[in-house]
Amino acid sequence: MTDGVNRQFLLAARPEGLIKVSDFTYNEAEIPTPGEGEVLVRNMVVGVEPALRGQMEGLTNYTTGLQLGEVMRAGGAGQVIASNNPNFQVGDMVQGMFGFQDYACIGGEGMMPLAKIPEGTPLEAALYVFGGTGFTAYYGMTEIGLPKAGDAVLVSGAAGAVGSLAGQIARIKGATNVVGIAGSEEKCKWLVEEMGFTGAINYKTDDIDARVKELMPNGCDIFFDNVGGEILDIALDNLAMNARVVICGGISRYEDREGAAGPKNYFSLVYKRARMEGFIIIDNMHRAAEFTEVLAGWINDGSLKYKVDVLEGFENLPQGLINLFTGGNIGKQLIRINDPA
Repeated sequence: MTDGVNRQFLLAARPEGLIKVSDFTYNEAEIPTPGEGEVLVRNMVVGVEPALRGQMEGLTNYTTGLQLGEVMRAGGAGQVIASNNPNFQVGDMVQGMFGFQDYACIGGEGMMPLAKIPEGTPLEAALYVFGGTGFTAYYGMTEIGLPKAGDAVLVSGAAGAVGSLAGQIARIKGATNVVGIAGSEEKCKWLVEEMGFTGAINYKTDDIDARVKELMPNGCDIFFDNVGGEILDIALDNLAMNARVVICGGISRYEDREGAAGPKNYFSLVYKRARMEGFIIIDNMHRAAEFTEVLAGWINDGSLKYKVDVLEGFENLPQGLINLFTGGNIGKQLIRINDPA
């Protein structure tokens, strides 16, 4: 940390193709002073997710897009170092949308919400399992996927933050065959040996359709999709009767948004009497306490595992986001930028 300076990365350009380091510009600003009802937080760990790409492009319709020159948006966990809000004390560990910067003023009318991190909870877990990522996996799988005993479940982007949790949650709920699709032999091995998946498919080297048919001869009852594109079409061609398709993300669309086409095999939904549904977790963040209680129980009894991929250093904030689109991470990508006081 640089004393007296608030280091920042600002959005410098709308990304074209893969996100590049040059899409950001480094800036040094004064440390802000909290106003009425606000707290000043020193950002310590930043979490990134694929949805930030859409915000960089200004194309989202569920939140305000980023403007050029604004601080890059991202969730973070840190420590309150000054407070004008009676609900937060100096020293409290909190999480919120702090962005790519050392310090953020949060709270007050019209500002993004701020949540206390329970004592003893690692910051990594707060940003992952007990944050939007974990809630996304839990809600999407349990309330849209509706796993039950004996189900066969296919997960794309399975070695990512959401996918690795979603597959485990399906297994906890009784699914007997959980297959993940990932982009390397290392990731496939990790899914099976450490995360408890029953099988894995390397989309870079395997014939995906042939492998799905081999591992799921009766089709998949649930397809939890984080990728879209060709993999979605293959899954639709391998549905079981009354299957559920959960549309969580579409990372394949980000590199070629104009050329992205809808699924060709969508009529399989009719033949298989299946259902396909998308969701955005911000619609259900009011249930955070409920989700946290369930997920914490599974973490504590060992049935749910999580992995974080941590980059060290403020300068690696852009690279952390880039990793999500190049397959450079396993589990939740975090960047540690400061230590606690």
